[in-house]
This record gives sequence, C-alpha cells and structure tokens, in this order.
Amino acid sequence: MRILLLGGTTEASRMARALADARRPAIFSYAGRTEAPAAQPIPVRIGGFGGPEGMAAYLRDHAISHVIDATHPFAARISANAVAACRAAGTALVALERPAWAPVPGDDWTRVPDADAAAAALPETPAAVFLAIGRQSLQPFAARDQHRYLLRLVDLPEALPIPNAEAVIARGPFTTEDDLALMRAHGITHVVAKNAGGSGARAKLDAARALRLPVVMIDRPAIPARPVLGTVEEVTRWLAHAGVPAGSGPAGTERGE
Repeated sequence: MRILLLGGTTEASRMARALADARRPAIFSYAGRTEAPAAQPIPVRIGGFGGPEGMAAYLRDHAISHVIDATHPFAARISANAVAACRAAGTALVALERPAWAPVPGDDWTRVPDADAAAAALPETPAAVFLAIGRQSLQPFAARDQHRYLLRLVDLPEALPIPNAEAVIARGPFTTEDDLALMRAHGITHVVAKNAGGSGARAKLDAARALRLPVVMIDRPAIPARPVLGTVEEVTRWLAHAGVPAGSGPAGTERGE
C-alpha cells in the first residue's frame, strides 16, 4: 500500500511527520505555487496532475491505495479533483481539514461567499484594509482603488496586482501581539480574511476584535462530499483501521508536469 498526501498546510506537514515516524510509504504532493515550500520528511512531488483524469492515472500508475487531502480549505479545485480521481481509481480518500472559525462575542463579521462579494462589502469611503487572503484572490479589489491595502504574502510577487497596495512578506504562524502591532503601524480600519480555520492564522481575528475592527469573512467554497477528519491523530487511526502497513517509503523528489 502507498499513500499520497496532498499538502501545503501546517496540518499536511504534521501529517507527513506522522507518516515518516510510522515508516508508512507515502509521497507528499505540492501544487508548486510557493517558491520555497517547507522541507518534508517523506518524498515530495511538485506540480499538478492534469485534472481529475490525470490524478486518477497517477493513482493507478503509482499504486496509490490511500489519499489524504490536507490542502488549504480554499483549494476547492484540487479537492474536487481528488474526490473524482479517487472514485474513478477506487482509491480510499480522507480529508484532513481544520475546523472553520466561528464568530465570538466582540467580533464584527460580515460573511460573504467569495472575493468579489468581499470587495463589494468594503465601504465606499477610503479605508485602510488588511487584505489577508493570499495572492490568488486579489483581482476583485483592483476596482476598489479608493482604498489602501496591506497584503501579507509568503512570496514577494514581481508586481502587486492591485493599486495602492503594500506587501509584507511573512510565513505563519502569527501571534496576536504581532498582528496588533502590524495593524496599528499601518492604521488598519478593516480586515478581509478567508475562513481558513486553525490556530496559525487566527491571530488577525483576535487582533481585529481587540481593536474593534470590522472583518469581512469569506466563507469556504463548496467541495463534493468526502470523509473529513479534523486532526492528524484521527487520520492516523483511520489509516491503521484501513490496514495500511508500516514500511520504508521511496526516497527522492518527483517533479510533476
């Protein structure tokens, strides 16, 4: 048996460590959007699969028996492809998905379905917006150029895709104290965030609550039904119940096309 771990999140890295410690044969797959992905203790492949058909072929060609989808909750396309590919290839699938955030007393959230709605939810009068949504969903904010934007990105892009923007290059997890200082230093008046869940990026919400700032929260996209577990320990038990044996996985790095 062989495991394909679809990763890119903190949970995926923790899952990779658990697989390595158990000596389970596994491959870690990165989409390749991050310039310097974190090193992993199991073999790595980088790149796409070519849609659900390409992923299904990969599962068959590499004798993958189990897929763990530990991608970002907003990576809807790869997750949907994994559902279709595993169904076509007859491969067991589980999602390792962090629970979504929920508002608590003191939060001022406006919930929206996507980035277009988030841009429309910002005020008409000029505002200083902490746009904490990565670089894949920025384009809808280009038309709202009356605002000043602060972006937090993992990699520095060649050019910022929206006007009046400044980028801070940083990799989480972040602390509430750090995000309080960041928001105060840039005079932030509004926060836009994706409901990624987890603890590594929650600090911006705690900071926004402390500063009494409104938050525009983008809800998670819809993904086809699949088994979902919330922790590495639960997935480890799922693998054990599925009868995945311990063993020495292959070494090296594969690069996808």
